[in-house]
Amino acid sequence: MERVFRTPIKEMIDRFPQVGAILEDYGIGCVPCSVGTCLLSDIVEIHNLSTEYEEALMMRIASVVAPGRTVRLPEARKSRSGQPRKVTWSPPMKRLVDEHKLIKRFIALVPAIAGRLGVEPTAGRKLILDGVDFIRSYADRTHHAKEEDILFAYFDPGLDILKAMLEDHRRGRAHVKEILDDLERRDFGGIVENLYGYAGVLTEHIKKEDEILYPWIDRNLSTRQVGEMFARFREVDERFHEAQEKYESFVGTLEKTFLAQSAEGSR
Repeated sequence: MERVFRTPIKEMIDRFPQVGAILEDYGIGCVPCSVGTCLLSDIVEIHNLSTEYEEALMMRIASVVAPGRTVRLPEARKSRSGQPRKVTWSPPMKRLVDEHKLIKRFIALVPAIAGRLGVEPTAGRKLILDGVDFIRSYADRTHHAKEEDILFAYFDPGLDILKAMLEDHRRGRAHVKEILDDLERRDFGGIVENLYGYAGVLTEHIKKEDEILYPWIDRNLSTRQVGEMFARFREVDERFHEAQEKYESFVGTLEKTFLAQSAEGSR
């Protein structure tokens, strides 16, 4: 099975589609990944599976890629036991997770924002511009910049998991650019399509970071690195302190507005 461990996951799934379904059963969402060059061995390590889970996973994969053969895991991998522990965030990781919460609150409003376009085009246009400002200034310039300029710099840029995260950032930015282009063309159908496209990319992206990347990073950072990173994050927060309050207020106001409209419409 050592050869299986060293196979890029997309190559394996292309040859054996059932492997993708097996990985999904263990909470490993490799099928929609836009990169897919991670080795199976790296995926198991990054997801911090217990030895028991790893053995069960590999047995199921082996039954697909090498039916009838006995699986023996490399001895070096038999070092974990029990269920994966509950995540306790380091201060810098907790800051990023908290920022995700505000971004997810905005994403949850996308259906309401999209619905406004067809009813009130003028108000909808301003809403789109304000939403793009939130995405570019908060989600991208503040949050993603912390990741790209600070967090990822502590690791090898060639790591496939980082490549996957950066590709998600690129795809999100592409949707935002298309939203603005569609706005200029008054292509409201295109705006809605790209709003939902952005929401889909970011929803999956945040899930991967909260459940996979950030816990893996916390397991691999030294105490000194955690302190250093937190200090650098605070410097960013201090520079964008007013922006933080502005965008929390923006999302909160949208939530109240759409909630009030929903209540009015249900009467």
